Amino acid sequence: MTPAVPLGAFIAVSAALFFIGCAGVLTRRNAVVILMCVELMLNAANLALVAFSRRYGATDERGSVFVVFVFVVAAAEVAVGLAIVLSAYRTRPVVNVDEARAMKG
Repeated sequence: MTPAVPLGAFIAVSAALFFIGCAGVLTRRNAVVILMCVELMLNAANLALVAFSRRYGATDERGSVFVVFVFVVAAAEVAVGLAIVLSAYRTRPVVNVDEARAMKG
């Protein structure tokens, strides 16, 4: 029988993933990398939701239902975000976020 992993370990990993994603969003300039860091943050939230659902949830697993909704939102975010990045890349072949400010007007 495998020993149970404590809830604090899941939350620590989730917090680490979330802060890595947050640091990536704040420091990177490439739009695709920023989208990947946002996905990392959403997956960290999913991990916390499932961990709390397993620990404190009832038999209906509400946290897992929320995870499915977060996956749907993440898929929509990727589709819209990549469409915007590709559209901006067609007008100016640079994926740097700082360069997108120059496209105003």
